[in-house]
Amino acid sequence: MAGRRRASRAGCSLVLLLAVLVGCGGGPSPDTASADVQRVLDRRAAAVLDRNESAYRATEEPSGSTVEFTRLRAVPLAAWSYRLTDLHRSGDHATAGAELRYRIEGYDRAPVTAARTLRLVRDGGTWRVASDVPAERASQQLWEQGAVTVVRGAHSLVLGVGQSGERLRAYAGLADRAVPAVTDAWGADWSGHVVVLVPKSLEGMAGLLGAPASGYRGIAAVTTGEAGGTARAPADRIIVNPDAYGLLGDFGKQVVLSHETTHVATRAHTTAATPLWLSEGFADWVGYRGSGRTATQAAPELERAVLDGHVPAALPDDKDFGFAGDAARLARAYEGGWMACRLIADHWGEVRLNEFYRAVGDHKTRAGAVEGALRDVLHTTPENFTQQWQAYLKAQLG
Repeated sequence: MAGRRRASRAGCSLVLLLAVLVGCGGGPSPDTASADVQRVLDRRAAAVLDRNESAYRATEEPSGSTVEFTRLRAVPLAAWSYRLTDLHRSGDHATAGAELRYRIEGYDRAPVTAARTLRLVRDGGTWRVASDVPAERASQQLWEQGAVTVVRGAHSLVLGVGQSGERLRAYAGLADRAVPAVTDAWGADWSGHVVVLVPKSLEGMAGLLGAPASGYRGIAAVTTGEAGGTARAPADRIIVNPDAYGLLGDFGKQVVLSHETTHVATRAHTTAATPLWLSEGFADWVGYRGSGRTATQAAPELERAVLDGHVPAALPDDKDFGFAGDAARLARAYEGGWMACRLIADHWGEVRLNEFYRAVGDHKTRAGAVEGALRDVLHTTPENFTQQWQAYLKAQLG
């Protein structure tokens, strides 16, 4: 018995020794770096929301800058958080991938998400942020481009960099006129307000989109946001190209803001099933609605083609809307989509146009979406509708 007890005690001692050597649970000692870094990011996010510069500095490497924190003070944030997605550590240095999520107070029902890359260093046992930049191929945030000026409108929030307050107030005025016009055309089942970002230049716009500037030269504005299908549509941003937008007259500026505001309003019903001829054509239809502009005034490229005997054989395809392609082809695509929506409004009525748009977007797949809506809402076929559209082009533009 005594021998067995001694063997048992010796066995326990061996187990304890192994536990000390390899860590609790019989496996390698866990690296707490991920949890430690997440806690630093949580403190950093809380400091941004609390406007607490000293707390923010405590998460930064001593030689780090608080310029971005200072710029963020102007932005009315309702939420700001980081979620660590990966961490690569080498001694006291680490590179982290994180998802930044934030909401603007009073405007965003759901957060904007942005992929970030952070470099961190460990000093005295504490991880600190050395840099926080967009991940590869991810877009910039406006405050990374300079000091942010904020102008509040009745139905809009305009954030600008390198723009005067007077110019930003003009954008707010255009957006404030666009919102009720869009609601009158589409209905009240949307937020009824917009956020407009005005960078300093085309290059700034491209940075906000995470894309080459060459693809947006001549494009006055775009709207970002994911396809919806839910009332909690992700946060949209109307991003202006000040270089191209500044060349427009007053009427053109209003049409552009109304067009982009329409994309915000229709987001929940714009899905993968919605072809671009419908989403862009409807936005143009709202933009021109009530303006008195004739088809020949608003569709000059398509008019030129019709007069030359080149009536399109089919409605514009998605690829026809590529910004980097031929400018005349792009114009004809937009004009063709607008004329299709205008035809529906003229022949079947504005209520049917709205119902058609929603029916297409509510379809589960692209295949059959337009066909089903033509059948169920307009009581026609794709072939008959295309023929009516072609005849409408000839009558209006020929």
